[in-house]
Amino acid sequence: MQGALGAFVLGAALMVTACGADASPGDLQAPAVFEEPREKPSFRLTDTEGEIYDFAVETEGKLALLYFGYINCPDICPVHLAQIAETFDRLPAVARDAEVVFVSVDPERDTPEDIRAYLDRFDTRFVGLTGTREELDAAQIAAEVPVAIPVGEGDDYTVDHAGWVIAYAPDGLSYSIYPFGVRQSQWANDLQVLAEFR
Repeated sequence: MQGALGAFVLGAALMVTACGADASPGDLQAPAVFEEPREKPSFRLTDTEGEIYDFAVETEGKLALLYFGYINCPDICPVHLAQIAETFDRLPAVARDAEVVFVSVDPERDTPEDIRAYLDRFDTRFVGLTGTREELDAAQIAAEVPVAIPVGEGDDYTVDHAGWVIAYAPDGLSYSIYPFGVRQSQWANDLQVLAEFR
């Protein structure tokens, strides 16, 4: 698996990202490959239609991409989502059996309606989730990412959050994560590889 996906020093990728702070798509990164695959977490949140969404159940047997972000993120979130959407456009066979799940870590500002409208700008198939602050914190802990922290005062605060996408193969395991700055060609290669792990 490491040969197919490439290798990266995991500690360098596992940092909380401050949106807008020196983030540039030109800062190319490689995916981080786990030495030991990680099991898909189990958590339940609310989707943009008001229905309960059980992440482990809804993504069973699928390629699943999990990302914790927020609508007002100025750079990292939209770049990740745009790259995934473009990759799916190029790889319709992969996209058919894949689920992209965006979890808002800014429940005070991100309403279900706003999350849906935001995701539709990238791909109408993307799933948007929200919940109480306690539910969102629990979901991040279950996914083994740092819990997001609001930074600043007033309505224009930013949120420090995990700046990477976690990829789960159809076999229910995560072999790699994707930090900000991964090349489009890397996304295309890796998603095709991961889709075959059943």
